[in-house]
Amino acid sequence: MSVFAHPSEAEFASLLDRFGVRWEYEPTTFVLETHPDGLTRTAFTPDFYLPELDTYVELTVLRQALVTRKNRKARLLRERYPGVRLRMIYRREWEEIRARYGVTVAVAS
Repeated sequence: MSVFAHPSEAEFASLLDRFGVRWEYEPTTFVLETHPDGLTRTAFTPDFYLPELDTYVELTVLRQALVTRKNRKARLLRERYPGVRLRMIYRREWEEIRARYGVTVAVAS
């Protein structure tokens, strides 16, 4: 069982499980920028990878400042790795999905 960084990730995993969608949690970190010495300056680890769809999914349901940062990383990922499929799910869309499918997960504190 995965330990999720945010309750919304546990809910999303539960929804994927309900529909039989295989998923991996944070399996890949993409280097987006490096320092001149080659060390990583900026990296991005999408929340989920859906192997059957060959698509990464990033849930962005927190503060606007974090959304802006994630959008920048998503743009850099698309520029640096044009063959990688990334789907961003924002708060409003996630709330609509939760309401439509009745997603709730008891999260241990």
